[in-house]
Amino acid sequence: MQKVGKRARGGLSLCRAAIGASAVGLLIGAGPSVSVAANLAAAEGRIVQTAEGPVRGLAMNDGDEFLGIPYAAPPVGNLRWRPPQPVKHWLAPLDATHYANTCPQVTEFGVFAGPPSVTEDCLYLNVFTTNLGHQSQDHTKLRPVIVWIHGGGDAAGESNDYDGSKLATGGPSGVPTVVVTFNYRLGLFGFLTHPALDSEGHPFSNYGILDQQAVLKWVQRNIKAFGGDPTNVTLAGESSGATDTSANLVSPLAAGLFQRAILESAPFDSAVHYGPLSAALAAGRQFAAAAGCPGDDATAAACLRALPTARILQLQGTPNASGPYLIRENVTVDGTVIPMLPATAFETGRFNKVPVMGGTQGDEGTFFNAVVEYSSLPPAPLTAPQYEALITPIAVVPPEKVPAVLAEYPAAKYHSPQLALDSVVTDRIFACEASDTLGRLAKHVPVYQYEFNYKGAPFYFPAMPGFVSLASHTLELPFLFPGFHGGILGVNSRPFNARERILSDAMVAAWTKFAQTGNPNGQADLPWPRFGNQYDTAGVLSFDLPNAGTLSGEKFRENHHCAFWDKLLGH
Repeated sequence: MQKVGKRARGGLSLCRAAIGASAVGLLIGAGPSVSVAANLAAAEGRIVQTAEGPVRGLAMNDGDEFLGIPYAAPPVGNLRWRPPQPVKHWLAPLDATHYANTCPQVTEFGVFAGPPSVTEDCLYLNVFTTNLGHQSQDHTKLRPVIVWIHGGGDAAGESNDYDGSKLATGGPSGVPTVVVTFNYRLGLFGFLTHPALDSEGHPFSNYGILDQQAVLKWVQRNIKAFGGDPTNVTLAGESSGATDTSANLVSPLAAGLFQRAILESAPFDSAVHYGPLSAALAAGRQFAAAAGCPGDDATAAACLRALPTARILQLQGTPNASGPYLIRENVTVDGTVIPMLPATAFETGRFNKVPVMGGTQGDEGTFFNAVVEYSSLPPAPLTAPQYEALITPIAVVPPEKVPAVLAEYPAAKYHSPQLALDSVVTDRIFACEASDTLGRLAKHVPVYQYEFNYKGAPFYFPAMPGFVSLASHTLELPFLFPGFHGGILGVNSRPFNARERILSDAMVAAWTKFAQTGNPNGQADLPWPRFGNQYDTAGVLSFDLPNAGTLSGEKFRENHHCAFWDKLLGH
């Protein structure tokens, strides 16, 4: 198994600053000699025995890391476009000190852009835990587990960008956890639907989701050896990782594999984010025809599996745009892995019922507009005609309804066309659907909603004329994963200041307490109130500086024009 890449750790320190009595503060709460043996352990790396074989990781000052552990057989050759298969067992300790291969991808997606990869041998995971040497003194105190699904539109991204060490410690006032990050099949490799493949008698279409479930099964087999509790697993993700987390909430194949769910940007459940099988089949047939693999029989399946990786990526897209064969968000309601649209499942209670924490950024759309503006060289401010032209492709608004959107969000009422489009995209794609989704979930399970509103976080793109980043999509990630900056285009222009480290500590405390108990407060419902429905009087916690606070679900909906969108789109 080839290992590539170097271990990368963020440079943010864990601040122990005193916290004021704001909501942020409340969330945080108040043989050889031993030294020689410890030095030898650090130099040699710590060894943990998994069901598949021993792994040798990194013994760090603040915890242990095990990088690049295979969780399924390489999906190459005849295993391409099949459910993940077991790995071959090994006897000698596996070197788990470096990240492994990134899954094939070519389309650059802003901060999610991983380095281009043509290596299909990429089903590897990473484990972050606080020091196992100390932990081994009491095997009865197993820790909650957070399994993280990276974002990137299910077409780009990699686990290497997410340093789980701070979440593993819990920060100054949180709960120590075991964090698992991983790579899964992306784009056409992870989400292709074609009759020649679908008729082979195995689950199909959502191979990337099946990879995620293979990780959850690996956790059930192995996480206790790393100090984690296999009966207390939180599945979490951001952007398409949240889409995938919702998909696993609906999937009967994931039943019992996790006990909590975190949906960051955003709690999605509508047809905007989950495609019908008919659309996936049409796209798959068009891809096969373009690849020179006609027909719907076994010959076509063999032809598809014989395609060079580079040819599939060539048809998938370019560094500037996705090709025509990728459906939006990729996840398909296939009838087996995903049996129904999540909105239907959440409304009727036909899903894996676990406590849910979810939320959005106050200005999600900023990120997507930055991708658009930075795609022109030199970057140029968005114009009013461009704002109007982008409403349909970015905000998924039917062309005939664009005039109504322009009347509700006139460019003249904003400081720039960019900010007008930011609001449209934020409200239409993220905020209102999040409110509706959490409202449906709250009929059946405990729900906690947040909004990240801090507008001063470091942005990932170089400075652009007239561009304002605000509380953009992805900007909460460095507060949970120190040093997160995305792929090779990421900038992350400065480290956190003291106040930002306090906000990071508060978020890590809330996330890890939720992982432990299903309640981000740890107990009771203060300062973060439980979400009853989208019209609650105090249903949303706003993460911001200098203080956090709560706002009603109704005020959240008013801020994001949700009544307008409900009427316009017939919700």
